[in-house]
Amino acid sequence: MDEETRKNALAGGCPVAHEPTTATPKDINPNNNMYRPNQKPHVDQTLPLDTSRVKSSIPRTEQDQWEYPSPQMFFNAMKRKQYQPSEKDMDMVVAIHNTVNEKCWEHVLDWEKEYSSECDKPKLVKFRGRAKDFSPKARILNFFGYTLPFDRHDWIIDRCGKQVRYVIDFYEGKADKENNKPIGIYLDVRPAIDDFQTFTDRFKKLFN
Repeated sequence: MDEETRKNALAGGCPVAHEPTTATPKDINPNNNMYRPNQKPHVDQTLPLDTSRVKSSIPRTEQDQWEYPSPQMFFNAMKRKQYQPSEKDMDMVVAIHNTVNEKCWEHVLDWEKEYSSECDKPKLVKFRGRAKDFSPKARILNFFGYTLPFDRHDWIIDRCGKQVRYVIDFYEGKADKENNKPIGIYLDVRPAIDDFQTFTDRFKKLFN
């Protein structure tokens, strides 16, 4: 799988509805901003794809975790966004997507340690895809010569009754040619500055 396909696995195949979108309201679940599951073979599909889904470690409710999309769902999502995926790549694409999302949740939990005494089990409520809506931080870094992220998500978590928005910028990392390692993904995960509390959280993190 080439690097373009690898990157598109996150930006293109992600089942989160990005903005703007041509999808109709019936195509998107308003509770979590994700495309409704589509396990039907695509009209352009030439090989069968697995429809099984893997359960994540990310809690959705007290008793349930989020499920990752199947290879079939991922293929359909990429076709919906005008990408040209290969059926042979789908298992690897889904594995990369799942690993990156698990890492995102690890970063969220690292921030949430500050509130573990009042909420030891935060949950992920919903997503929002904002690929071209660059965050202020991303724009400032770009002004100083850094590359803009190739994707952005906003994750809304439930901190035991309080909803907190996290911004996740996805950057393309550098290839390690000496060790024959492909281009990696750098994640910038932090709470959005939506109130004074999140401002102080971000400020304190600068000195930790």
